[in-house]
Amino acid sequence: MQQMINILERKGIKDKNVLKAMSSIDRKIFVPEKSRTLAYADVALPIGQGQTISQPFIVAKMLELLELEPYDKVLEIGSGSGYVAALLGKLCKKVVALEINKELAEQARKKIIQLGIKNVRIINTDGSKGYLPGYPYDKILISCQAQEISTDLISQLKKTGIIIAPVGGRASQTLTKYKEGKTKQYEKCIFVPMTFSKPK
Repeated sequence: MQQMINILERKGIKDKNVLKAMSSIDRKIFVPEKSRTLAYADVALPIGQGQTISQPFIVAKMLELLELEPYDKVLEIGSGSGYVAALLGKLCKKVVALEINKELAEQARKKIIQLGIKNVRIINTDGSKGYLPGYPYDKILISCQAQEISTDLISQLKKTGIIIAPVGGRASQTLTKYKEGKTKQYEKCIFVPMTFSKPK
C-alpha cells in the first residue's frame, strides 16, 4: 500500500490528511478477489454491476480539491464499492453516500461496518438529484460521470460549500470544482455514467 501512496505523492498529491486516510483504509478490501493483485496499482478496477473502483490518483485529487474540514458533512453520489465513502469518513464528521445499485450498496454497507466506521451512512437510492433529508451539505462529491453540476445539487450546498464532479460526456470528463458560483477545471478522467431510476 505504501507503493500506492508513493505514486500519489510523485503525482503531486500534497494533502497530508488525504494521504493519511488512504494509508489507513486498505483499498484491497473494496476490490473483488480476482483483481486484488492490482489493488494498489494506480488504475480503475471493475467491481461488478458494470461499475468500477476509481483510480487512486483521481480519488486523492478529488478529496484534495474538496478542501475537507473535520466538521464537514459530505454527500457522495455514486458510492459504488464504498471506498471513497470510507475515506471521507476518516476526513470529516458525517458522510451520506448514495448508491442506486442495491447489491453494491449492501456490499459497501457491510464493508463500512467491517471497518468500524460509524459516521458513514450508505443509502440505496437514486442520487442524481441529491438527498434532501440531509441537506445542507458542506461538500458534495459526485463519483460518476455527470453532464453538468445541477441546480438541484447546488441548492443543497451551503453558500461557502464545494462540489467536485467529473463533468463531460461518456467518453471523457474533466474534474470540475464548483465553489461560490464559479467553476474551475482540473484533470481529465473517465468515470462510469450516472445511473437514474427508471420511470414507473
